[in-house]
Order: sequence, then C-alpha cells, then structure tokens
Amino acid sequence: MTYIENVTLDVADETAAEEFYRAAFGLAPEQLRVRAAAEPSEGFRGYTLSLTVAQPGDADSFVASAVAAGATVVKPAAKSLWGYGAVLQAPDGALWKLATSAKKDKGPVTREIESMVLLLGVEDITASKKFYVEQGLTVGKSFAKTYVEFASGDSPVKLGLYRRKALAKDAGVPAAGAGSHRITIGGGTAGFTDLDGFAWQAAA
Repeated sequence: MTYIENVTLDVADETAAEEFYRAAFGLAPEQLRVRAAAEPSEGFRGYTLSLTVAQPGDADSFVASAVAAGATVVKPAAKSLWGYGAVLQAPDGALWKLATSAKKDKGPVTREIESMVLLLGVEDITASKKFYVEQGLTVGKSFAKTYVEFASGDSPVKLGLYRRKALAKDAGVPAAGAGSHRITIGGGTAGFTDLDGFAWQAAA
C-alpha cells in the first residue's frame, strides 16, 4: 500500500521555517520537512495541512504558540457545526488548520496532536480518487463527489481530497492561485505527479 511518509514544504528561509515549526507545533522531522526553494507561487496553493487535537483548549494552545512564532490568523478560533477550529498562515505561506471535533474542554490542556492531515484541493474528485487508487492507495471514506479520505496505515500524515473551491472556502481564502504548490509528498516506491500537479517522490 502507498501512503504518506512525510511532506516537504518549499520555503524561502529553511532555518527560519524549521524554527517556526518547532516553536509553533513541535512537529517531528519524520512528519514535516522544509527545504529552500524559490519557485513562484501566487494565491491559494491548493492544499491545507491540519493538526487535529482532543479539545478546544489544545487547539487554542497551538494557535497561541504559532502566532507567537510568527503565524498570521486567517480564521479566528470558533465553534462550528463540526467542532472547533482556527486557520493560520505560516510565515512560509502554508495554511494550517487547528481542529477538534469537541466543542468543550473535558480535561487539562495538552500539547498532544492526534493526527496530521494533508487535504489536497482537486478539480475532479472522481478522477483524482481513481488516479490515487491506481497508485496503490486504499479509500477509507468517500462522500460522493465532495470528499475522499484514504486509509493511512502507519503513516504519520493522513491524506484526503476535497474540491479546490470548497477547500479554499473552508480555509477562508480566495480559491484563485497560480504557480508552484510548494509542497512535495513523500511516500511509495516511485515518484509521480497527480492530476492537479501535486508531486510525490519515492520514500527514502
């Protein structure tokens, strides 16, 4: 089975980005990597990264540490139909969502991350789902032409597909964008580029 082993973000300043992600979220290198690259990118890059936590207080803690480290709040933390969350933009431009399905705290605040999720915004859910199945991924959940979540196995990063415009709306940004996605997905035994231009490289 093919699954994500890590994601690599293209950043202008590798050292600064490493310091930000360590201070903001405490992410392990096996989940998130950064590399210096200068490919042009404008507007929405077509993806979001999410950190899911157990309760609102945990989400607030990560929002506070990220903002202190230099992140910008795109959508302030708030309750929603699905739970509680906020959207931030890292100094390198990547969009991060802090989210929980809970609407009330049930215990002391922690810095524990339950999962990291990469959502790719795609133009055609059906075609992209078929493409990824052909690459060896297994569908875990699928909701018509709206959302697809793949089985993650032992992967430190879960993968989902969402309609590009819907994903941008959920993140609170305009859907327009051009240039590089500025992200590379690591996993599997061979590299490929999907229907929306997202690049995968073989796992080390």
